[in-house]
Amino acid sequence: MSPPTTSPPETVAFHVHGLTKIYRSGEIDVPALRGIDLDILTSEVLVLLGPSGSGKSTFLNILGGLDRPSAGEVQFRDHDLCRMSERELTQYRRDHVGFVFQFYNLIPSLTARENVALVTEIAARPMKPEEALGLVGLGERLDHFPAQLSGGEQQRVAIARAIAKRPEILLCDEPTGALDSPTGVVVLEAIERINAELGTTSVIITHNVAIAEMGSRVASFANGQIASIAVNPRRRPAHELAW
Repeated sequence: MSPPTTSPPETVAFHVHGLTKIYRSGEIDVPALRGIDLDILTSEVLVLLGPSGSGKSTFLNILGGLDRPSAGEVQFRDHDLCRMSERELTQYRRDHVGFVFQFYNLIPSLTARENVALVTEIAARPMKPEEALGLVGLGERLDHFPAQLSGGEQQRVAIARAIAKRPEILLCDEPTGALDSPTGVVVLEAIERINAELGTTSVIITHNVAIAEMGSRVASFANGQIASIAVNPRRRPAHELAW
């Protein structure tokens, strides 16, 4: 079993207990998560470390309502993700969760502003696309197409798109994985700013140990379990990270 963390209930965004995920491959059961216990706190930055295949992305996908567990509990405030219908999970993702992945998934024929507007048009309480892009430092690039933007700028458009609906949760799977170090720092600064200004609970998957220093806590995954949880006495700003 993974080591549990406990917190006052009013500060908990996610309560996860006994979380298990098993994939079926032909006649073989492949366990991806083996009984995860973890509370994720409101407004914290939680960094997930671990090798490929250790369960990090499966865990993130379950938190985001993209996948379902085989067993266990996942509570987001008063929402029981394990008992939700597909329609309820879609509404949960729309209302509460922003996703940022390693690859930007922007629509090439739309400008930065238009890519962000795709989300604001369906969100319940969105910010303006211009405001979201301003938060990630792209206020001057509103009308540029993805092909006219650098990789780091495209990733920041993806972050703006994720946060434009004012999500309570921001889930980032290797957001700097395709970027060089200086560009990655700029992207992490954008995530840092969103957390500070909007109070968004942020969970970041990375292979880069240096990035762990910007987290409130660091959960190290191994073989489908949380091997350890460390608390950073001081969150190091992204611009101070030594890659």
